[in-house]
Amino acid sequence: MSHHIKGQARQQSTLFPEVIDDFVSEDNPVRVIDMFVDHLDLLDLGFETVNAKLTGRPGYHPSTMLKLYIYGYLNRIQSSRRLEKESHRNVELMWLLERLKPDFKTIANFRKDNGKGIKNVCRKFVELCRQLNMFDDSVFAIDGSKFKAVNNKSKNYTPSKVQFHIDRVEKSIQKYLSQMDTKDDNEKETDMTVSASKLVWLEQRLIELKTLEAEVNAHPDKQISQTDPDARLMKTHHMERKVCYNVQSAVDTKHHLIVDHEITMTTDRGQLTLVAEQVQKTLDKKDITIIADKGYFSRTDIKAAQDLGMTVNVPQTDTSGSAKKGIFNKSLFKYDKNQDLYICPAGEELPHQRNATDKGLELKVYVNFYACRDCKIRDKCTTSLKEPRKMKRWVHEDMIDAMQQRLDDNPDIAVLRKQTVEHPFGTIKMWMGATHFLMKRKKNVSIEMSLHVLAYNLKRMMTIMGTTGLMEAIRQ
Repeated sequence: MSHHIKGQARQQSTLFPEVIDDFVSEDNPVRVIDMFVDHLDLLDLGFETVNAKLTGRPGYHPSTMLKLYIYGYLNRIQSSRRLEKESHRNVELMWLLERLKPDFKTIANFRKDNGKGIKNVCRKFVELCRQLNMFDDSVFAIDGSKFKAVNNKSKNYTPSKVQFHIDRVEKSIQKYLSQMDTKDDNEKETDMTVSASKLVWLEQRLIELKTLEAEVNAHPDKQISQTDPDARLMKTHHMERKVCYNVQSAVDTKHHLIVDHEITMTTDRGQLTLVAEQVQKTLDKKDITIIADKGYFSRTDIKAAQDLGMTVNVPQTDTSGSAKKGIFNKSLFKYDKNQDLYICPAGEELPHQRNATDKGLELKVYVNFYACRDCKIRDKCTTSLKEPRKMKRWVHEDMIDAMQQRLDDNPDIAVLRKQTVEHPFGTIKMWMGATHFLMKRKKNVSIEMSLHVLAYNLKRMMTIMGTTGLMEAIRQ
């Protein structure tokens, strides 16, 4: 006789029916989902089907579908078909949905048709975290990460890529025609590498590519994605080029909760104020501190953010090409704030001569014509034989200098940023799997991201407070 734990016979009848509530423990995360959704005013949040019509076939209540999606994203089940399957076999979902089993089409349509409500639910949970004093430190790290879209790289076209395909097709057509001429001249059979039907296809393909070329050149971004028109070809972390979306997020440095997120189709540059201002509105607080990496460095963007009352810490980038030219870098010219002049490597003073405007920036120009003309190390300072070396300084550069001084005095700020904002991105991408987004177009992708952020914040709060502690906070 085997000395193992014995299971119950499958044919054994149960005299006293089992209650499904007995299968879900009191500290099960599914109870947090149930309580959180039940405490929401779904009609006020934008779910239009709360008040159902009296005619026609009855539908599912939005709370039921919302609970299903939050559970799915919390447990790495984002597909509507997989959620349908889980509702038939998952005991936790049977408890949560009260044994309801919506089909995959109904599940998918709910996510597609209730984007406004889902986004508001995500914001509502952030508001709950604010009420629980999770953001008292008011220090937030901002960063962007590329998430793959439902668009293969082969279905994305840029002017150079279209031209490459046009040249390739034209060469194939020319090759076929030259083979035809050779056959006619020799009046004997030759091996044809391209069939006549293939030639017809190539000519049709050339017409399609010419039309596509006109569309690409007319597009504002000079690129077209055929599967997901809103997705863009971008460089990722390993300098690979993929069709994706750039997801911006602001994460608090104390508890690593995502306060705000935005879906963008450009690089990080110029996105700082967009995200930081939304953090201020969410928390209803002006005095916050923002940390970001050098990809966000933009003088006008940083000034706009600081004018809104926040403290910004973004390391300055050195885009000067002086080192490649073999001349002195701008950093070797020391600025004297009291006298408002620069001191060059040769020790000469470059006073302020005039103002100028470059790319929308108002600049002060510093130059010393006489000292530069007779300088012994002029060849190390400028490549021009006639023009002296000029230094240009933004009229609000003192703001940038003060910011850089804060970063120099606190080198741990850069480490804090990495420890804060990289973790949520990695966690969410792991939950998503290899495919990342399942839906197309920016509007639908933002709905998906809101569900991921809601699930991440929910799980983070359960880690911080415990499931029973969080339920008690929601109940209050």
